[in-house]
Amino acid sequence: MNAEFQKCLRKRKIKKFSRGRALVKKELSTAERDLIDAQDSLKSDKFKWSTIQAYYSMFHNARALLYALNYREQSPYCLIVALRHLYVDKKLLPPTMVESLNRAKTLRENADYYDRWSNKAAESVLTSAEKFLAFARKLVL
Repeated sequence: MNAEFQKCLRKRKIKKFSRGRALVKKELSTAERDLIDAQDSLKSDKFKWSTIQAYYSMFHNARALLYALNYREQSPYCLIVALRHLYVDKKLLPPTMVESLNRAKTLRENADYYDRWSNKAAESVLTSAEKFLAFARKLVL
């Protein structure tokens, strides 16, 4: 087992979650709504909000993937570690999807906390969010 994943389990930043499977569709639905909002924001030149909404779409997709295996996250870092261990290492998810989530997290933080955002960043995160939703649906539905 991956050492970082074990560390996240030990610190209870990733936990077993028996109700996870029952919440997968709800998380995917939330991801889809956030994606639609991000698309609408981009069309309205609200690049900051589009970046934030697209990131949250990806976050809810990632959460759905964890829920599908009856895990729950308590840390964005451990969410990414868990995706790598549970999906990428098993060749179920391309590493680029997790890299895109990590990049989107950084862009979301820059937009949210430092008021740094751009049209290009918003478009990039939105494209990644669309791809992530398609992968997540294939994996868990």
